[in-house]
Amino acid sequence: MQTHCLRFTPGQDLKQELQAFAQAQALEAGIILTALGSLTQASLRFAAAPEATIIASPLELISLSGTLSRHGMHLHGAVADAQGQVYGGHIMPGCLIRTTAEIAIANLPHLRLHRQPDPVTGYLELVVEALP
Repeated sequence: MQTHCLRFTPGQDLKQELQAFAQAQALEAGIILTALGSLTQASLRFAAAPEATIIASPLELISLSGTLSRHGMHLHGAVADAQGQVYGGHIMPGCLIRTTAEIAIANLPHLRLHRQPDPVTGYLELVVEALP
């Protein structure tokens, strides 16, 4: 297993930067090991909601988990506002870095992760393939 440590800087979009990293590395299968940082705003899609909700406030990124590859990603995260109120959901474009985001990613070189429509859920769901 190979690991990568990244640091994103003010104004960068968390999801877009992670997708750019996966593309640049030709990443077939990665998982988020840990992440922390701060955001000027978060864009989260709450459970079963059709659209993202923007939370505009200085926020701490307290959790990030998920899978990523050059074929796509699925990320969940939690953020806390200045009063400690925690919000969690699907990470969407629009999570903007305030001061920093520090992220560790593991590359799983024996796998390929991609998504395809699932007839039961109606969503693009994870497909895991073993690589030779």
